[in-house]
Amino acid sequence: MGLRGDAAIVGAAQYKPEKYATAPQMFHLEQVADLASRALEDAGLKASDLDGLVINGPQFHEASVFVPAMAAEYLGIELNFAEVVDLGGCTPVGMIWRAAAAIEMGQCEAVLCVIPMRMAPFGPSEDPAWMARAMRFGGHSTAYGAPEAEFDLPYGHMGQNTGYAMIAQRYAAQYGYDPEAMAKICVDQRTNAQANPDAMFYGKPLTVEDVLGSKMVADPLHVLEIVMPVAGGAAVIVTSRDVAKRTKHRPAYVKGFGERLSFKSPSYANDMTVTPVAAAAKRAFEMAGVKPQDMDAAQIYDCYTITVLLSLEDAGFCPKGEGMRFIKENDLTFKGNFPLNTHGGQLSFGQAGSAGGFSQVIEAYTQIAGRADARQLKRCDQVFVSGTGGVMSEQGALILQGG
Repeated sequence: MGLRGDAAIVGAAQYKPEKYATAPQMFHLEQVADLASRALEDAGLKASDLDGLVINGPQFHEASVFVPAMAAEYLGIELNFAEVVDLGGCTPVGMIWRAAAAIEMGQCEAVLCVIPMRMAPFGPSEDPAWMARAMRFGGHSTAYGAPEAEFDLPYGHMGQNTGYAMIAQRYAAQYGYDPEAMAKICVDQRTNAQANPDAMFYGKPLTVEDVLGSKMVADPLHVLEIVMPVAGGAAVIVTSRDVAKRTKHRPAYVKGFGERLSFKSPSYANDMTVTPVAAAAKRAFEMAGVKPQDMDAAQIYDCYTITVLLSLEDAGFCPKGEGMRFIKENDLTFKGNFPLNTHGGQLSFGQAGSAGGFSQVIEAYTQIAGRADARQLKRCDQVFVSGTGGVMSEQGALILQGG
């Protein structure tokens, strides 16, 4: 059971990452309309072709409920399928497979998947400091009655850095740790970013020594092993095979997917070194009828270097405990034998909140469509894509294949 592979990504749009201080402020409805217009133009479709919408609910500025209805009304479209996805950094991957499933079920023909992540203007009664306060706790809830507010936050487990550092420490205790291998992830991805003018760190090459010499934020994670939050946003159009036939570019068909949510806080993980993507990737590969070695590229969610390491292992690209050796023995650049995050990854492209994972999805589509310019792979027919939400709490996987 699973997808037939009859739904495809046919168009995409993505804001160039910018610092929050300098990025234009736009209402989220404005961003949805702008991103939708750009993605539709990319696909060669019209707004009237859309009959499905998948959107983020949390952090949507103009509404906390009925977000799809408000967005559809603003776009001037009527829908046969509407969905809100709340999986943090796994949201984009989750959006794509839900859109594909709805299309294959006959519910709709063309779905807009969109996440606006530029800041909206603050109203007279709104407090501009709310964002800074919220970021102190990362994805943790401070609400009365939340288990993590009682059992995690008071003991220093707050924000994302501490959780990912804890996972890295556990991995080191169990399998050993090579800081140079982890730094190489950053360096190879930064090399990719030098071929991507839209990347936040375009024109700023990196060395292993730079990474290891950067500030230690949460041992063993250096600041250059941690994503830079940026303003941005993205949209992707997913359509049926019939609609895809009249679009501009080579489509990327959704051949397989998997999703696994294991916990909210890693404090409750059965084994912090075994991540949810293990089950998600297994399901995705089996559904698509392919194996990790069949992939032409891997676009792996990379909020931290430890995320990449564990995802490589658990998705089956190398054996458990051998990820650091794999990283050191392979060239992860777009010119190498194992192209990884060919747009630079979020570590060098930038992370636009929950829209950050769209950078991996869009890069996979762009490579399959043969439109990646200087970083274009010589061959790109099948790509593995992953998403990660929370502190390795929820992960998803896609297998995309050119049509």
